[in-house]
Amino acid sequence: MLRQTLSLFKNATMARRPPKDPLVVILGATGTGKSQLAVDLATRLNGEIINGDAMQMYDGLPIVTNRITVEEQKGIPHHLLAFVALDEEPWRVGIFKAKASQIIKEIRSRGRLPILVGGTHYYTQSLLFADSLVSSQDGEEQAQPDREEQEPAEKFPILAGTTEAMIERLREVDPVMANRWHHNDRRKIQRSLEIFLTTGKRASDIYAEQKQRKVLNKEYALEDDGLPISPVASGSTLLFWVHSESEVLKQRLDSRIDKMLEAGLLDEVKSMNDILDRQAEAGINVDLTRGIWVSIGWKEFVPYLNALRSGTTSTEDLDKLYELSVEQMKAAHRRYAKRQVRWIRIKLASALSDEDALDKLYVLDSSDVSQFDSAVSGSAIDATASFLKGDVLPPPPELSKASKQFVTPVGDSKDLDFRRECEICNVTAVIEEQWIRHLQSRRHRAQEKRQLKNAGSGRFHRKTEDVPVTEIT
Repeated sequence: MLRQTLSLFKNATMARRPPKDPLVVILGATGTGKSQLAVDLATRLNGEIINGDAMQMYDGLPIVTNRITVEEQKGIPHHLLAFVALDEEPWRVGIFKAKASQIIKEIRSRGRLPILVGGTHYYTQSLLFADSLVSSQDGEEQAQPDREEQEPAEKFPILAGTTEAMIERLREVDPVMANRWHHNDRRKIQRSLEIFLTTGKRASDIYAEQKQRKVLNKEYALEDDGLPISPVASGSTLLFWVHSESEVLKQRLDSRIDKMLEAGLLDEVKSMNDILDRQAEAGINVDLTRGIWVSIGWKEFVPYLNALRSGTTSTEDLDKLYELSVEQMKAAHRRYAKRQVRWIRIKLASALSDEDALDKLYVLDSSDVSQFDSAVSGSAIDATASFLKGDVLPPPPELSKASKQFVTPVGDSKDLDFRRECEICNVTAVIEEQWIRHLQSRRHRAQEKRQLKNAGSGRFHRKTEDVPVTEIT
């Protein structure tokens, strides 16, 4: 009853007055037009832009990082863009969160609208939800792992040991998490055990406490002005997800990489190798698993550059290595785009749903570039203007058909009560959407047919297909 009363109070309050501390967030896969939308919004609505792309924070590599040009910025102030030297210690998400939060306050103090834009959604989510740092480290898109000075595996050798040893230890210290993961899922088992070893607390307890705090924040923790503590739940944050159809985006990304190569990408990649050479001469060991060294566009060309520098590789073989590097770069961009979309659909949408704020996420379809001004920028400008005035916003499906298709929480990745294991494929699902997707996958159907053929019965068919509706919907 109290929760319903507070929800009605929140809706009524937000309908009558503008948001106290407005923030606009633009997210989406690489190549969908996020930067252009941010500039269009800032131009029309007196805004300043904060970069939320981890790679674009580094200086000196505008092509590799696909950084927005000065001309494209159109005079709009851009913060946290090209300011970290390549030989500096890579930023961690905690530093980003503190610095970005301070910049947002400064922008508001000037009477302007802060607009956060970027594809490193792990960074974005750290700003929007107080508990996101711990839970997100088990995610899919952690561009720069938030590490301690010493690697956990150096402190705790078991983390570098066998998966069997880790799962046995996890069963001892955190049986809830041990039961959640498949016994062959090394990465997740390792992460759950690492949380316990480095914090002294069980991962299952940490996640449960986070859920409880969210509930308490919604029901009891009100500030003096009556708004909930959470920046998202307060109604002060509006989010736009710029989305393009997969085939369209694939062609767009391939074309963009071709243009990057024409613009001199290979020269930038060679300059990164020069930096490594200078660091090696100075006796400095560079961690190639962090910072700019994990950017797409450098590591894919390392074999080609090594062969080029050797001076012993034939021209024909060099050409083959070059073409392979280009194709690997394109494939890496496509995989990254899929991970970005998955993060939004599973992690961000679920977090917004927990805060009753899913109605503040609007999907804008940028598949047709010729319609970008009206379908993307125009729609976002109108919605943001209404948001800033305190008007009641339309439901997301009314603004875009894509919202109806995508803005649906597909399951809480930390729901410890859900666990399904497919014995045919040796796969474990920990959210309902993941389980349903697996049952419908080509791999599962093929394995099922093979099992039926070998067994000569419908036993396994019944086991997977006749799952009670209450378990998978």
